[in-house]
Amino acid sequence: MELIDRFAAAFEGSSVAHGQTTVGSVRKNGKTEAKSYIVREPLTKELIAGHIDGAHGVGAIPINDQNKCKFGALDIDTYPIDHKAILKKCRKLKIPLVVCRSKSGGAHLFLFTQDWISATDMRDHLMEFAAVLGFGGCEVFPKQNKILSERGDVGNFINLPYFDAKNTLRYAIDGKGEELSFEEFLDHVDSMKVTLEDLRKLTFVSEDAELRDMPPCLRIMFSTMVPDGTRNKVMFHAGVTAKMMYPDSWELVLERWNQKYCKPALPASEIVTIVNQHKKKEYGYLCKEEPMCSHCDVAACREAKYGVGKNDTMPTISGLTIQKSEPRLFFMDVDGKRLELSTEQIQIPLQFQRACIEQLDMMPPIMKSADWQIYINTLLQDATILEVPKELTVRGQFEELLETYCTSRIRARSPQEMMLGKPWTENDMTLFTLRGLMDFLSNRGFKDLKRSQIQQRLKDLNGGVECNSIYQFKDEDTGKWKNIRVWHVPQFDNNEIELPKKEALDDVPF
Repeated sequence: MELIDRFAAAFEGSSVAHGQTTVGSVRKNGKTEAKSYIVREPLTKELIAGHIDGAHGVGAIPINDQNKCKFGALDIDTYPIDHKAILKKCRKLKIPLVVCRSKSGGAHLFLFTQDWISATDMRDHLMEFAAVLGFGGCEVFPKQNKILSERGDVGNFINLPYFDAKNTLRYAIDGKGEELSFEEFLDHVDSMKVTLEDLRKLTFVSEDAELRDMPPCLRIMFSTMVPDGTRNKVMFHAGVTAKMMYPDSWELVLERWNQKYCKPALPASEIVTIVNQHKKKEYGYLCKEEPMCSHCDVAACREAKYGVGKNDTMPTISGLTIQKSEPRLFFMDVDGKRLELSTEQIQIPLQFQRACIEQLDMMPPIMKSADWQIYINTLLQDATILEVPKELTVRGQFEELLETYCTSRIRARSPQEMMLGKPWTENDMTLFTLRGLMDFLSNRGFKDLKRSQIQQRLKDLNGGVECNSIYQFKDEDTGKWKNIRVWHVPQFDNNEIELPKKEALDDVPF
């Protein structure tokens, strides 16, 4: 099998679309500015060859229209980042990820499977890997468990490695931290492919029964021993769990956990301080603070008996896609579930909550309007643009109806019939009155453009030049010359549109 074929097979995903990214300047945080677009065309071998040659970069969408995947990825935007250290930890924990440098200098950690598995399984394992590696909250691809393919949704893409393979900065590394060549990368991918059964056999936390019902962050940190420098924060966090698990003896339990899971254990005086703090007030989990957030697996935490709970926290929202139809549609991922939104629903927190109830059977808390505005603006900055066929835009609908008007059987048989609202074609131009066109559009139920906007669209169709003038014709009844203001567009191809008789009569704007 040729190298391009092997690369295409490794990143097999959506069969209907792929991604492209326009790269800009570098931000202060070290991340390169970029704008992402989804192209509704398959990721062909020709496109991949262009990517490998450095002609144009492309991205692959892991999830297909059956909501299955053969690859997934973690996108880690931490700068600077030690790729070698990540790989070393993966090897130690036997996590089957291929570590690559991303275009921004971050890391893409790819998971490859031998067969198609559900997007849900892929995401569950990747989120667990992220939490264990200390990158909880990083982007996970696929970003959703299920796409709304029937509504035009295709999911989100991740940029592929080995752009301009001979001079690439997007390379995979080996155990020594050395760059792998393109062919070596493909051999490495083949050696790292796993089955779903292989993934289910992986365990990263202690089998201690007491840990099973804890939040994932505590299970992970307790399993690897809490190091010096994080012990106070972790044990304070653990105090919340201890009070829930052992309401009558939680103080003694917390000291036992200190001795068992901290290395070295905190002094007794510091544990007493933590206990006294919890006695005075009911605290919540410190989910947004380190080191907890780095080991967070929010989906698993919501399912844990003593986790954050399904109804107590704001869901994880990511993967915003803007479909440039008119009106626009927005798709976003809410805890891995795909949500379709209108402009109003994404703008107003209460409307967002209502959409979640109707589509996802969940009722997230309502954020303050100011906080919601900041949150959505952040998502919009990194949103993926999903282009749509021209006929789904107002411009496309107008031009489609204009062509019908100019080429159907309601056309004028003489210039005089333009007075009746019919179009007349001569010298490769089709002429008509604006009133006649407006009446035709109104009869077709098209009211999305005002008169001034229609004038501008007609001007655009004429290369930006003015397209109205006074037309002179001889009245067939009186023999007198008359003047009429007409507009014109270039003659459409001679593909006469056949209208049903009733429709043809109804469309004549007498």
